This record gives sequence, structure tokens and C-alpha cells, in this order.
Amino acid sequence: MNALDEKEILDNLLKITKWVYKNGSLERKIEFSKYIESIDFIYKIAIIAEKQGHHPKLTSDYKSLFIQLTTHDVRGVSQKDFQLAKAIDAIEL
Repeated sequence: MNALDEKEILDNLLKITKWVYKNGSLERKIEFSKYIESIDFIYKIAIIAEKQGHHPKLTSDYKSLFIQLTTHDVRGVSQKDFQLAKAIDAIEL
């Protein structure tokens, strides 16, 4: 697996419109109405991440969740990140 170049990243972003490419990673912020909802969402992400063998950086702050995706092995964004982003987007809020 290789890191994607900027054009490949931008082309793939067209398929996951809730995400942005910033600071060398794919990023998404989600707001929840209750703290427990954010924790439940983190748990659902953890299950998917374990199955894919690819783990995001998750930052929880009360009722918001900040997600960052990069592939450390290639020192950049790869197709693994886009696959995980699509799976996260499929989780019902």
C-alpha cells in the first residue's frame, strides 16, 4: 500500500463529502446532543477499526468527536483511510 498523492486524495474526497483533507490527514468533526451518544459512536468506530485493522485518532470533547485518519505505515493518506471513512459515514447517527 502506498500513500496517495494530493490529486488522488482530492479525487477521493468527492466520494466522502463529510471529510476534509487537512494537516496531512482526513478529518471529520461530529456534534452530538448528548455525551453518551458520542461515546457510543466511538465504540461503533472501534469495532469497525478492529475488523479493518486500521485505527483512527479519536478525540472526544463532551458532545463532539474529532476523527483523524492517516496510514502511519506509508506516512500519509492511503486507500485504507478512505475505506475507514466510508465505513464511519455508514454508522447511523
